[in-house]
Amino acid sequence: MNKIDNFIAEMASVAWGLPLLIILIGGGLYLLIRIKFLPFRYLGHAIAVLRGKYDNESDTGEITHFQALMTALSSTVGMGNIAGVAVAISIGGPGAMFWMWVSAVIGMSTKFFTATLAILYRGKDSEGKIQGGPMYFIIEGLGRKWMPLAVLFSVAGLVGALPVFNVNQLTQAINDILLKPAGIYNGFQTDLIIGLVLAAITSVVILGGLSRISKTASKMVPGMVILYFLLVLIILIVHIDVVPYYFKLIFTDAFSANFYKGDAFLGGVIGGIILLGIRRGAFSNEAGIGTAPMAHGAAKTNEPIREGLVAMLGPAIDTLIICTLTALAILVTGVWQSSDANGVSLTASAFEESIPIFGKFGLLACIITFSISSLFSYSYYGSKCMSFLFGDKNKGIYNYFYIISILVGATTSLSMMINLIDTFFALMAVPTMTATIILAPRVIKAAKIYFEKLKKD
Repeated sequence: MNKIDNFIAEMASVAWGLPLLIILIGGGLYLLIRIKFLPFRYLGHAIAVLRGKYDNESDTGEITHFQALMTALSSTVGMGNIAGVAVAISIGGPGAMFWMWVSAVIGMSTKFFTATLAILYRGKDSEGKIQGGPMYFIIEGLGRKWMPLAVLFSVAGLVGALPVFNVNQLTQAINDILLKPAGIYNGFQTDLIIGLVLAAITSVVILGGLSRISKTASKMVPGMVILYFLLVLIILIVHIDVVPYYFKLIFTDAFSANFYKGDAFLGGVIGGIILLGIRRGAFSNEAGIGTAPMAHGAAKTNEPIREGLVAMLGPAIDTLIICTLTALAILVTGVWQSSDANGVSLTASAFEESIPIFGKFGLLACIITFSISSLFSYSYYGSKCMSFLFGDKNKGIYNYFYIISILVGATTSLSMMINLIDTFFALMAVPTMTATIILAPRVIKAAKIYFEKLKKD
């Protein structure tokens, strides 16, 4: 098992090397500069679209703008925000959060482009149904000769969409916060029981298809974000005297070469902290990876730019707000230096330090909601990749592999799970960003037409 763990860790390090950093961040910056920050000037309009002001029942698609964003957020607002931030800070210190912010701002532009393309170049599956996502905008926008790129994305998506990291961290949270203190933890047997319960809950929702997934997500996501915000607000009020210091430290530490725990990859230089922050930021908001465009591609709209604007709000909510809350909770309580815990357990330590007894249970409620909602949307992404590769009639087969993977995630190590998903996220990013950069001029042209029309109206 150790050999497998080390091999997967090595794969993740290779996959998340300098070339991927260049295509994700360099490509995202290129998109941001090419469109001259134009979408950022229409955040108010984006919120109006999200609220349903421009909804039209006769438009093509399956779900509303709001449901599309909530489905996308239910996969991104998850353990990446709670455990992923903790992993980043425990290794790279406060400065890692700064690079997660950089990743989010660039990611907003990337999401705008990828979601716009998901509507602009929707394709049809084997049953003739309209579909959106990177695999479709690759072949519809670039032509059939680019099919290998679409296949690469879809094959990587079959593994990248597996919920093993979320399940692993949810299992760890239930054990550490609930079962171990109560003296009823029984090792592998307990992990397996948690996995079976999660598999049963997930089965009920995902076997009902996108409509049930989107409706469930649109009810769960807003509530869990508000609850998490209130809990962290209490922590920040308790430690209000040190909040300014740590907020400043996020900026100053971003340009140091300090590694606080674990192995310093890239020789412990500043580049290592940058790469760590970008990697965890991409894991959290998934900008440039290509998962969210599959949800946004199902939105009921005939205006691609509108869906791009709605998608752009995702990294802002996910990384700029929720990840920052997690980071500040971990920093102001001091647990990032005083505790040997990692992942979700480190975040739990921060909540317990400031809100004795109730804090860790409030966090557990958020974790359960975050993770379970993520389980629903990831299954949709994986089944879409399955449908593209093997036909719509076979997509349901993926759900059974998906449900089995929940048991795997519940009973294996954190490092193996996070490195496995990181590797396949990297493989998904290559075709997504390549096609997006090539097709960028068409998005820019569509954006100029749309915004000019908006000014006249």
